[in-house]
Amino acid sequence: MRAIALIAALLFALASSAAADDVGAAQDVIRAQEQAFGRDDAASAYSYAAPAIRQIFPQADIFMSMVQNQYAPVYRHRSFEFGAAQSDGDRIAQRVHIVDANGEAWEALYTLERQADGSLKITGCSLLKAGQAV
Repeated sequence: MRAIALIAALLFALASSAAADDVGAAQDVIRAQEQAFGRDDAASAYSYAAPAIRQIFPQADIFMSMVQNQYAPVYRHRSFEFGAAQSDGDRIAQRVHIVDANGEAWEALYTLERQADGSLKITGCSLLKAGQAV
């Protein structure tokens, strides 16, 4: 009986470790894109977008223009801090607390998905002013 409990605990620890690794990798991708926005590096920022996003915005400059106009708090901000995350297989959801250039608080929910090549790409970002209901 102890052996079964030990095996179960070990499997849980391995699964938790893998999920933590996935969340860390997702945060690295989000942070890299956020830094590319800060440098106005459209090509680099665009490289973190999933294929479905790239189909909607077929060029890096079109993608960057959309971010500038529709996601201004993501594009330029005072602070950008990771919140809670969830991992479910090849999909990760990561909350980010943002204070924009005007001092207003926002909540972003990034979604990422593991690609066939093993990389994580951003599949979406929902943005709400902090305190707004969905």
